[in-house]
Amino acid sequence: MNTLKRDTLLKLILVFSIFAILSAYFIQYVLGHQPCNLCLIERIPYTASIITILIFLLLKRFEKLFLIMLILIFISAFVISGYHFGIEQGFIKESLVCDLNSTSVNLTKESLLSELKQKTVSCKDVTFKIFGLSLATINIFISLIISVIIIKIFLSYEKNK
Repeated sequence: MNTLKRDTLLKLILVFSIFAILSAYFIQYVLGHQPCNLCLIERIPYTASIITILIFLLLKRFEKLFLIMLILIFISAFVISGYHFGIEQGFIKESLVCDLNSTSVNLTKESLLSELKQKTVSCKDVTFKIFGLSLATINIFISLIISVIIIKIFLSYEKNK
């Protein structure tokens, strides 16, 4: 795989990551679907990939290191999405990650009432679907595909150097 093809694939992954983040914000702020805490956490790998790819494209050095970082980023995205899917399907119980808003140490009557008035979204509730699939399910496939692409780039790096 030549350098031009690697750069093109990385730029496509960059564009897709930007599209994924913008889509998440569109669904949240324009369409009005509140994300759960895991949905918010699932945005982190895409943001990290955007930063990583931009730094690589600016430096044009340490390509193997950046490829390893991208592999780890998208494998973590795959794991987080799989965990979220497991919670949605009832295979895994919701954990404290799904209840990150309950950081209130002060348990006064007023604070409890205000927390009850806030609408919180459970990680097991799917509020938005595309083609009948939750965004966590779609993210599983996307993260896996991107991981495989980057692993393939990494493995072919030495052959075409």
